[in-house]
Amino acid sequence: MPEQVRHDEQRASAEHSFESSRRTAEKGFTLVELMVVIVIIGLLATIVAVNVLPATGKARVEKAKADIATLEQALDQYRLDNINYPSASEGLQALVTAPPTLAQPERYRPGGYIRRLPNDPWAHPYQYRVPGKRGAFDIVSLGADGASGGEGENADIYSSDL
Repeated sequence: MPEQVRHDEQRASAEHSFESSRRTAEKGFTLVELMVVIVIIGLLATIVAVNVLPATGKARVEKAKADIATLEQALDQYRLDNINYPSASEGLQALVTAPPTLAQPERYRPGGYIRRLPNDPWAHPYQYRVPGKRGAFDIVSLGADGASGGEGENADIYSSDL
């Protein structure tokens, strides 16, 4: 009889060990479950990328418009102090340093009208055109391609169109 009890105990212990290892395996994730999660994460990343990337182009256009508005204000202040807008040859640089051709250099604001000339968001310098399409001047960004014309992000941005 004691041998029977020992055999039963060994069998119970073996069954318990088998059930224990089976439960442990059930607590993990299967390869299929992991693949489903990875696919879902990939889809979400794609949706975010599709919605965010076009916004960067729009943000650059808005930044160019804001820069142009700032340059227009500086040009208006220049004109108030110096009676005229800078000539085409003086350009936007006249906002940073006094042009040598000023009739009354003492009227030029100490420190200039803007600390430094910004480049447009595509790293091209803004252009100053005198006369403008509909006014005394135009400040122009040639867009992402840096060439005249274009559509969308490559379109030219004129101060007179804002």
